[in-house]
Amino acid sequence: MASEVKLPRLGQGMESGTIVRWLKSEGEAVAKGDPLYELDTDKVTQEVEAETTGVLLKIVVADGEVDVGTTVGVIGAQDEDVSELLAASQGGNGGAPEAEATAAATARTAETPSGSEPQSAMGDSAPSAGRTGERVKASPLARRIARERGVDLASVTGTGPEGRVIAEDVDSAALLAPATSTAPPVTTAAPATPSTTSEDIEVVELTSTRRTIARRLTEAWEAPVFQLSVTVDASELVATRERLVELMREGETKPTVNDVLTRVVASALVRHRPVNAHFSDGRILRYSSANVGIAVAAPSGLVVPVIREADRKSVQQIAAARADLVSRSREGKLKLADLEGGTFTISNLGMYGIEQFVAVLNPPQVAILAVGSIEDRAAVLDGGLVIAPTMTITLTCDHRAIDGSEGAEFLNTVKSYVESPALAL
Repeated sequence: MASEVKLPRLGQGMESGTIVRWLKSEGEAVAKGDPLYELDTDKVTQEVEAETTGVLLKIVVADGEVDVGTTVGVIGAQDEDVSELLAASQGGNGGAPEAEATAAATARTAETPSGSEPQSAMGDSAPSAGRTGERVKASPLARRIARERGVDLASVTGTGPEGRVIAEDVDSAALLAPATSTAPPVTTAAPATPSTTSEDIEVVELTSTRRTIARRLTEAWEAPVFQLSVTVDASELVATRERLVELMREGETKPTVNDVLTRVVASALVRHRPVNAHFSDGRILRYSSANVGIAVAAPSGLVVPVIREADRKSVQQIAAARADLVSRSREGKLKLADLEGGTFTISNLGMYGIEQFVAVLNPPQVAILAVGSIEDRAAVLDGGLVIAPTMTITLTCDHRAIDGSEGAEFLNTVKSYVESPALAL
């Protein structure tokens, strides 16, 4: 018997996704677990696997943005008739054709008494209807972003299937009209700009990852934050990494300084749970295990895959997990599960020669550690001046969840562990 391929909900809060391309063709045999198509969510692009074995009889949605639960294909036996199944899925719960929804919205508008405001089919919180009385075609994600950013969907030109408004359209509209004002326009002289031609301008379209980065970091700036910095002696950190490399077995991943740092930071996190926390819905959620996110520069933009339970892993295990995550990040093969559940993030720009910087929070996490380069610098040791490898680390804290003393205590513990890694390992 034929079964529908429905767009899955791959994470909490996911309302829609964009089908990038199908990896199987109509009429092609499919086994359970085979990659069916590539799905782009607001966090990551990943392959969706078949849940049944059979033949891909029909691709209902070839590409574009689709709501969660929508039928995008059908798998069944060779030459099986699926016309009735498709008709039922398009008219069933959550799958009503846009034309029917539009007709229903128009009918409701026509029934509204003269002089009263028409009520949206989505209730008071729904976006306003278009001038013709028809309900605007838009994905759930687009509607949510429109509500959050105060964008009138009726004024947005949709670029999705059949003119549907998708998330990217709302983002673009918000950038073009960031605020609404009733004040008359003020005429000012345009500043002089150098003469340019179209050949002088490179237009870079935002990837889904880059749009997500823009949206999440904008949210991060809403949090009241403070920063704490400390310079640490990295001699033992470097020496510990070198000893671990010497003890490597054949086939093992070579640990980096950042792998050792991840391990010692994880140990500090479980000792200072106020830092190992989320701020969500007006509550502070403190965690007993350290799931450490590592910022990775992927081709599509910055991603933060998570090393789970880093406080319970050896440096060698962390190195293997890190190598796998970084490799899949750069190949665009991360899964949503790789990015979820982080309780703290480390951002290391030391390999670029950056001595010190401030990292932006990764909501809902309440802290992030920025790590600078390890450089030989003058330092005072036992009353004398010596040259030692040092690095500066900066902790950004969400003041809604962390007080200055708590952040300082955590940073001092990290400093102690970096200067004596054996205390943490």
